[in-house]
Amino acid sequence: MEIKKVKRSEDYSAWYNNLVKHADLAEHSAVKGCMVIKPYGYAIWETMQAELDRRFKETGHQNAYFPLFIPKSFFSKEASHVDGFAKECAVVTHYRLKVDENTREIVVDPDAKLDEELIVRPTSETIIWNTYRDWIQSYRDLPILINQWANVVRWEMRTRLFLRTAEFLWQEGHTAHATAEEAIAETKQMLEVYADFAENILAVPVIKGVKTPNERFAGALDTYCIEGLMQDGKALQMGTSHFLGQNFAKAFDVKYVTKENTKEYVWATSWGVSTRLMGALIMSHSDDEGLVLPPRLAPIQVVIVPIFRKEAEQSLVMEKADAYFAALKAAGIRVKLDARDNQSPGFKFAEYELKGVPVRIAIGPRDVTNGTVEVARRDTKEKQVMAETDLVHKIEHLLEQIQTNLYQKALDYRTEHITAVNTWDEFKDILENKTGFVSAHWDGTSETEQKIKEETKATIRCIPLNNHLEEGVCVYSGKPSTQRVLFAKAY
Repeated sequence: MEIKKVKRSEDYSAWYNNLVKHADLAEHSAVKGCMVIKPYGYAIWETMQAELDRRFKETGHQNAYFPLFIPKSFFSKEASHVDGFAKECAVVTHYRLKVDENTREIVVDPDAKLDEELIVRPTSETIIWNTYRDWIQSYRDLPILINQWANVVRWEMRTRLFLRTAEFLWQEGHTAHATAEEAIAETKQMLEVYADFAENILAVPVIKGVKTPNERFAGALDTYCIEGLMQDGKALQMGTSHFLGQNFAKAFDVKYVTKENTKEYVWATSWGVSTRLMGALIMSHSDDEGLVLPPRLAPIQVVIVPIFRKEAEQSLVMEKADAYFAALKAAGIRVKLDARDNQSPGFKFAEYELKGVPVRIAIGPRDVTNGTVEVARRDTKEKQVMAETDLVHKIEHLLEQIQTNLYQKALDYRTEHITAVNTWDEFKDILENKTGFVSAHWDGTSETEQKIKEETKATIRCIPLNNHLEEGVCVYSGKPSTQRVLFAKAY
């Protein structure tokens, strides 16, 4: 069960792909650019969904569902939005197939051409705001706080499982407000929800910031983001929250009657995270032996492996293992008892190490006699013998230790890989040799940002929130600058 072919330090990309495959998370499908998410990978995604969904509902949001198909004319109503997604759109032109009478091949029926072509949703702002026009008449109808769990299609040419696929799963929030202030507050609130989830569930420290105009979501006035740093020194955008202003309300003529009996356009937000978070999880914590999962996210937090050779030992060990299983389950711990008799304990140890199960409990005849168990933690690979007295409490404490340790380890790595530079030579040297975030002055122009990207492949990941002002000069142009921003190469 070991991943022996590729080491993380030798070929990070191949290591990642190998891990996704061997840990049974996902695989490539027969449809080029699309993936099959396997049961274990989907179980992790379901835990993410549950944690996020709870947070959304606690902040007053409701779930709904909107069509997969969007009339092409809807996209033409918001020019910057369609320009941002045009190259990635999949288009439905016909609604029927037929059998060719001569060749017996299945062909598109030319007589079944749609009156208007349909776009397979790359995102749902247009179809949702066309709907909101019917939902919103008065200030009494606001705010509307809707979230959708869905799939979207963006026709990517270069794909990688979870990180970038032609079809992926996500959630997208779409809210409507009476004032700009309310919409901006909503945008910032959801950024905080994402950051809390990333840090307290995924154990991934993130930097909260705002995107530059070049990196902003198509059709937004402002895009807020959380940025994580992966173990290879590349950044990953893990979530975004957009203040859309009145752009979509004007495009779809969504107005409301105010308390003063005047008509005003509605203010909008949208925000989302996707199965890209699976990639963030893998690349933040895992090692050469496989996946490493933070306990709060793991579908299986504890696995119990009974060890015996003789039939008499089996009944003795299984009785105790069943008791531990029941006690841990009663305490709300996601526990599995692996009683398979067609695999050796060594095989099971390697399998659960590969799948990143945080805690493994092994119990044999001697342990039953001594009233002990052997406990192994996945994050540090440390083993210890624990007395069965108060075992549930000890395991609960250990799971919290592992969660904290994974976060702290990732935070320490990020801290070591944020480097302030003042010259162009320093900038290039850090990007190539140290990697990570580069904190540098920028003159604020899109032209300079684009030139830096072209020459180094590094982008401005964000302007950190609460960034302090600091007089300096742009590392590229030498022009005056008032603050540092964070650059990095990114996924």
